[in-house]
Amino acid sequence: MSYDTNNVFAKILRGEIPCFKLFEDAHTLAFMDIMPQTEGHALVIPKEAATTLFELSDEAAAAVMRTVRKVGLAQKAALGAQGVVLMQLNGEAAGQTVPHFHVHVIPGSIADLRKPHATATGDMGQIKALAEKIAAAVQA
Repeated sequence: MSYDTNNVFAKILRGEIPCFKLFEDAHTLAFMDIMPQTEGHALVIPKEAATTLFELSDEAAAAVMRTVRKVGLAQKAALGAQGVVLMQLNGEAAGQTVPHFHVHVIPGSIADLRKPHATATGDMGQIKALAEKIAAAVQA
């Protein structure tokens, strides 16, 4: 799976596709997954173009993990999540569907992930409301 500059996450980074933004800094962007596996499911991506972890620079990988931590803490605070599942897939064989490195930050437990990944679009009103709560907690 080579890097495709027209993948959906690259388009989000360029502002060509909207997202429910939770946090952004010079190196990363965190936003809501519109095909959530649980309420509050978020994604963290680097601004660096890389398909998998193995193509990502050490600096970008560290920046992503800092943002993952911020988002997970915000999910716990805003949603009362008792746990947070982190999921990261590398390559099509692993189930990666978007050829841009990303980390799923999913409030809840592994048992909550019975719904298959990327199969149904969530309720946009609900996703927006959850995004506002989580984004406020990230800034706190």
